[in-house]
Amino acid sequence: MEKTTTIHPQRGSFETTHWTVVLAAAGQDSAQARTAFGRLYGDYWYPLYAFARRRGASPEEAQDLAQEFFTRLLEKQSLEGIQREGGKFRSFLLRSFDNFLIKERERRNALKRGGGIPALSLQMEDAEARYTLDPADAATPESHYERQWALTLLDHVLQRLRGEWMASGKEAFFLDMQPHLQGEKSGRPYAEIAERHGMTESAVKVAVHRVRVRYGELLRQEIGRTVSTAAEVEDELRHLITVMGR
Repeated sequence: MEKTTTIHPQRGSFETTHWTVVLAAAGQDSAQARTAFGRLYGDYWYPLYAFARRRGASPEEAQDLAQEFFTRLLEKQSLEGIQREGGKFRSFLLRSFDNFLIKERERRNALKRGGGIPALSLQMEDAEARYTLDPADAATPESHYERQWALTLLDHVLQRLRGEWMASGKEAFFLDMQPHLQGEKSGRPYAEIAERHGMTESAVKVAVHRVRVRYGELLRQEIGRTVSTAAEVEDELRHLITVMGR
């Protein structure tokens, strides 16, 4: 599988990007491409589901549309001739899905699932329950999609960070520190965390600082998988901050 050269700003290493996965899906049918595409689906199915709901689709229609869209991507039916011309993956995906919705509305009764290949592992059982928890504001479908994209990305980063602390046997300490990563005031006081884990308060403060730095590194890595060049990482990070501040 072809590698793109997205640089992790903090580490100078390289990683497969979302663009690579899509281009691979457009060019081959392999277990490796299918596995990578499954992760891509896991990252983006809910933002697209919420977008379809904001566009007026029923819960059942939104599930069908999101499933059909990703199935067609995996089958390469809607990727023929695709080329990465730069830009942000979230924008490409939304533009493609929006075009897909327009076409599918014209032939909704003809929707078919699967297309002769094994179905994706869809996890939509809680989709509508999750959707009802979203703010009932006046946001446009596009801005709602972007907020769900941002929340999904941040949650993915947090789970990666938590996994690192689990691997070191210090998950409980991480969970106590977690509310302080973004300045929440609901977390345990540093003195209490120190007492719970047999540390000094100063040591806890140092640990929180280091975790914040690592959180920033992982966030930039994840963003780096959604853009075409390393130069776009900081722009996308600023956009994410803007989206979360709305």
